[in-house]
Amino acid sequence: MNYQAPPDWNRLRAFLATAEAGSLSGAAKVLGLTQPTLSRQVSALENQLSLLLFERVGRGLELTDAGRELLAHVREMGAAADRLTVSAIGQQSGISGRVSISASDILSHTLLPGVVAELRRRAPQLAIEVVATNQLSDLLRREADIAIRHVRPEQPNLVARRVREGHGLFYAASDYLARKGRPATPEAMAALDWVAFGDPALMCGHIRAMGVPVSPESFVVHSENGIVAWEMVCSGMGVCPMDASIAAQEPRVEPVLPEVLSVDFPVWLVTHREIHNSPRIRLVFDHLAEVLARV
Repeated sequence: MNYQAPPDWNRLRAFLATAEAGSLSGAAKVLGLTQPTLSRQVSALENQLSLLLFERVGRGLELTDAGRELLAHVREMGAAADRLTVSAIGQQSGISGRVSISASDILSHTLLPGVVAELRRRAPQLAIEVVATNQLSDLLRREADIAIRHVRPEQPNLVARRVREGHGLFYAASDYLARKGRPATPEAMAALDWVAFGDPALMCGHIRAMGVPVSPESFVVHSENGIVAWEMVCSGMGVCPMDASIAAQEPRVEPVLPEVLSVDFPVWLVTHREIHNSPRIRLVFDHLAEVLARV
C-alpha cells in the first residue's frame, strides 16, 4: 500500500486565503507573501491532490466543485489553528496594550460584547476599545486598529480577510403585519411603512432597484443610529432590511417575502500591516475572524 503524506499546512493555508480573498494578490497580502510564492503553494497542493481547485474567471478565481468541498474541511482546520494560536498568544505575559475595533452600531451592540469578554478572558492585560460607527474608519490614520466592513478596502497598506458571506432579508414585527396585512408581492410592499437606517434617499434608491416601488414618503421613520432604527422595526413601526443572523435573535419580527427578496453581502475584516509585527493586533484579528466565520 502506498502511503501519501497529508498536505502541508502552508499549502492548505494558501488555498484557504486564496478562496476567501478571491484572488492570489489579495491572499498574498493577507498572508504577507509574494504572489509567486503563494501561487506555487496552491499549485503544489493541486498537484499533490490531483485536483483542480480554482478556475480563472476574469481577473479573479472561482472555486471548482472539488475546491468547494475541500474548503469546508480546511476552514475547520483553520479555525482550530486560530484557536490554538489565540490561546497561546493570549497567555504570553507580553500581550498588553490597547486595540480598537470599528464596527457598525448594530454589530457593536449584538456581537462585540461577547467577543470582547472572551478576549479579556484570554488576554486580561489587553484594553479593548469598540468604535461603534456606521462610517468607514480610516485605519491608515489610526481611527481604529481593526474594522469590520462590508466593502473591500482599496488601500495597498491594509490587510483584508473576507470572513463570511452575510445574508439579509426584509423584516417587520409580526403584530404590525397582522394589522397591515402580509404582502404577496414586492410591489405590494410599497404600501407598508418603512424605517430607514442612515440616508433615506440612498436607502430608497437601493430598495427600488430590487423591484419594490417605494418613494421617499414611504420612509416614515428614520434614524442615523442602527440600533434605534431596528428597535423601531421590532416595536411595530414598519419594515426594513437586516442581517438574518441578527434578526434571528429577535422574536418580535418575521421575514417579509423571504423567498423573493434577499440581500447577500460580504463581511471583511480589515487592519493595517502592523498585524505582522503586533501580537496584540494579531490576537484580536484572528479571534474576530473565527467568531465572524461562524455567525
